[in-house]
Amino acid sequence: MNDSTETNVAGTHRSLQLALAAARTADENLGQNIVVLDMRKLSPLFDYFVIATGSSRRQMHAMSEEIDHKLEDDLNDRRMSIEGYHASQWILLDYGSVVIHLFDNQSRDYYALENLWAESDIVPWSRECGIQNAE
Repeated sequence: MNDSTETNVAGTHRSLQLALAAARTADENLGQNIVVLDMRKLSPLFDYFVIATGSSRRQMHAMSEEIDHKLEDDLNDRRMSIEGYHASQWILLDYGSVVIHLFDNQSRDYYALENLWAESDIVPWSRECGIQNAE
């Protein structure tokens, strides 16, 4: 492997680590319908989407704050931007290679990101081990 290939593999592994940590954190904070989408074949801008639904404004804020804590404090990454926090219908956390979308029920149905990006692969995951066995 050359240096460029090794860097790409390391970057992809890091992106997946962040996406799975965000998914697990959303789950720990009672997020619902959590999906991790592999966007690498569809976009050069980011590697993964994490999508979750929250049941209330307060719960969506807790999810976003805990995801920030996990990714920034525990995994030493830095959020590039946040959108929608005050309106709390769709909170977007942009970590560059990973974009986290937290929706209320109505907004998730309306925007239907899984349908919009239907060509992406769904990454199987679980709270315990991060990635489910492909059996």
